[in-house]
Amino acid sequence: MNEFVTPENKILLEPTTVWRDCLRTIKENVTLMTYNTWFLPIKPVELNSSTLKVQLPSQFFWEWIDEHYNTLINKTIHEVLGHDAKLAYVISEEKEVEEIIVHPSQAAVVPEVVEPQKPKQDFESFLNPRYTFDNFIKGEGNQLARAAAGAISDNPGGTSFNPLFVYGGVGLGKTHLIQAIGNKILQNLPEKRVIYLSADMFTVEFVESIQNNTLNDFSNFYRKMDVLIIDDIQSLIGKEKTQDLFFQIFNTLHQSRKQIILSSDKPPKDLKGLDDRLISRFQWGLTADIQPPDLETRIAILKRKSEDYGMSISSEILEYIANNITSNIRELEGCLIKLLANASLNSKEINLELTKNIVKEIATDVKINITIEDITKCVCDYFKIDENKIRDKTRRKEVVNARQIAMYLAKELTKSSLKTIGLHFGGRDHSTVIHAYNSIETSMQTDLQLKDTVNLLRNNIEINCS
Repeated sequence: MNEFVTPENKILLEPTTVWRDCLRTIKENVTLMTYNTWFLPIKPVELNSSTLKVQLPSQFFWEWIDEHYNTLINKTIHEVLGHDAKLAYVISEEKEVEEIIVHPSQAAVVPEVVEPQKPKQDFESFLNPRYTFDNFIKGEGNQLARAAAGAISDNPGGTSFNPLFVYGGVGLGKTHLIQAIGNKILQNLPEKRVIYLSADMFTVEFVESIQNNTLNDFSNFYRKMDVLIIDDIQSLIGKEKTQDLFFQIFNTLHQSRKQIILSSDKPPKDLKGLDDRLISRFQWGLTADIQPPDLETRIAILKRKSEDYGMSISSEILEYIANNITSNIRELEGCLIKLLANASLNSKEINLELTKNIVKEIATDVKINITIEDITKCVCDYFKIDENKIRDKTRRKEVVNARQIAMYLAKELTKSSLKTIGLHFGGRDHSTVIHAYNSIETSMQTDLQLKDTVNLLRNNIEINCS
């Protein structure tokens, strides 16, 4: 029988003891996967009267728990601490703290969110506080842009990087980086007037100012900024009047040594349809591209994101995702979220099979990651031959035939060297692999049954490994 907290003794107890009692009940009502994923990472912080404060690793973590396990948590804290009990979630994320109070006696909980203190401004900066330098993973593909961003955040308007023009493909972190500059500036210099918006939003506000006869107010507002951050500047293409006004604002800010930061999907010279005067000014400062992250950077991103979500994922799975999603950071994060959702809601283990299915659903640039081991297994299963036999010195016809087909497919479907392929098949040298490849290639020209078999095996391998 559990020894739960009573009203008489709860004031003497430590938060660890109370939360341990809560976990006992929770563990009895959820799967082990759910318990390990969503409840073990929660850390008790403080017990104050009838309020137990616990710490969560991220905002995403809280949103998930609130949506899926709110009723269970309410019931549990009610049983352990009493009808007047409250549970406060403390979200420690990017040096901010949000407290979310849950009242277990309520059937439908509307959390009270205490917003982190923001710099005092008379307007909305539209900066996302989650975009910081701390959680921006550095790599070779963003090295220059990241270094320039850091220099600007320390001395806005005082470097030669004005404007800073960051460009690159979709989902590579441009928005994250340019907003991180704004957040860092406000952190260090809260008196600065910093604003972030997309070029589309700038256009919408411009049109509304014309309709409302407030164009001067609109123009003066942006001319007073210390830091102007415009995302997706290519959206101004074809909008001549908006370009004219932006040109004037740009000149005013630049002449006043105010910082201008822009992003685009292309470098300035490739923005056809944009006023030449603007293109010229965009090139006054620094133009820095962001390239797709390399393998090591993709793995680092996945590790950081999985830690943020309180997930424990093996290196094998992280490397598989990183190897198969190569050009889009958003897809990397999307894959992790969907992996976590499937594992938690469907009580599935986070394994390689589940990962492959999710990567296939999400990725737009999936590469088929086939190994010699995959090919060997598929060929041996098809011909009903033990995998050890295919590596033996035996000259039995059916084994030799299967080995030659496997060598042929290994050369076709992997980037392994001839030497590596030969070593895999019993330590044979590269000349044996070449002979096997040429033999199968030649025979398929006249032996249609062999051709069908090889094509069938190729398809099976690609399907199983995709």
